[in-house]
Amino acid sequence: MKLKKLALAATLASFIVGTTAAWSQTTLRIFTGGQQRPDVMRKIADEYEKRTPGVKIAVEVGGATSEAQQQYLNTVLTSKDSALDVVLIDVIRPAQWAAAGWAEPLDAYLGADKAKVMSQYMKAYADANTVNGKVISLPYFADSQFLYYRKDLLAKYKRPVPKTWDELMETSQIIMAGEKNPNLRGFETAGAPIEGTVCTFLVPLWGEGGDMLKNGKLNLDTPEARQPFQLLGRLKQAGVMSPNVGEIVTDRIRINFQAGNLIFAQTWGYVWNRSQNDADSKVKGNVGVAVLPASKTGKSATCIGGWQLAVSAFSKNKAEAVKFVRYLSSPEVSKMQAIAASHLPVFPSVYKDKEVVAANPWFEFAGPIVETARSRPVTPRYQEVSDAIRSNMNAYLSGTKTTDVALGDMKKRLEPVFK
Repeated sequence: MKLKKLALAATLASFIVGTTAAWSQTTLRIFTGGQQRPDVMRKIADEYEKRTPGVKIAVEVGGATSEAQQQYLNTVLTSKDSALDVVLIDVIRPAQWAAAGWAEPLDAYLGADKAKVMSQYMKAYADANTVNGKVISLPYFADSQFLYYRKDLLAKYKRPVPKTWDELMETSQIIMAGEKNPNLRGFETAGAPIEGTVCTFLVPLWGEGGDMLKNGKLNLDTPEARQPFQLLGRLKQAGVMSPNVGEIVTDRIRINFQAGNLIFAQTWGYVWNRSQNDADSKVKGNVGVAVLPASKTGKSATCIGGWQLAVSAFSKNKAEAVKFVRYLSSPEVSKMQAIAASHLPVFPSVYKDKEVVAANPWFEFAGPIVETARSRPVTPRYQEVSDAIRSNMNAYLSGTKTTDVALGDMKKRLEPVFK
């Protein structure tokens, strides 16, 4: 009888311990877009789970573009839904999230380590994640736009990597004429009404020495402000860009480049890994990466990108969420991402890591480019800014607005934002 009682007590104790363990388990939900390599995020999360007993990570994926992701998040966060704990946000979003009260400020969690933590990142990313002196999010990976090109085609036609847009157009025309492939285009950049098309406008503007703002005021009454329209209009008219450029979203550039249908592409860091490693890529071993071309009189310019980690202000697991974010925003994880996904590091030291450079030889020159990349306007009203630029750039590229009309409408919509 005593043995039966002891066995029953042991079973009960085992049940209580197991139940307590189940009750103490924390599940963190992190939201990421499909373009930010959720497969790599899953592997990183698996490693974190091994190191952190009692914590499980659920990766929620949604939205093919930054805009689609933000539309979903607007709904979730406006209703103060606690379903998400950590959210991957575009580098343009911290000021907007701070103003809306959606992100949990991280200063109290970083404590005395705040200055030390923020100083390890590239300055552009430390600045981007700090709003009015408060740390709103931490960097996950950096990014900027580069010129991707077909090494084999440039070698075949004995053409150098173009340093100017005129050289790019001339080389494109020579190769297209020689290849006689109706599917081959010279150059592609984002042209759909998406966030990437903001950079399609800003890169030529900056390259001409212009800027959208001067002393905080709108500065589009300049000859330089017309350059993006004139440049892209010439490329389209010459047949170097596709007639349907107004429909091109960011990942379509990658798909077209991997299919062997582009000579040059203006796009982001992740394309290297995909074009070299995807089973269906037809350009493996023939991919080159360089700085974007400049105008005849200007300098090369590029648009800063990248994704940040915000803890939802409505999370019920904030302390655990911050611990996870600290892990994701570490040199160790930055190296893992660089090797697995060609995601650009936010730590200068990782660019010099031998394993990282072996996986991404072009990272040796990428670091300084990322550090000098320029930011899109920082404002809590950024959504209005983005809408005004991308919709008018898209209208011009689609042929429904002239330069004068598109630029005029853009200025009209932006003036109230930058009074």
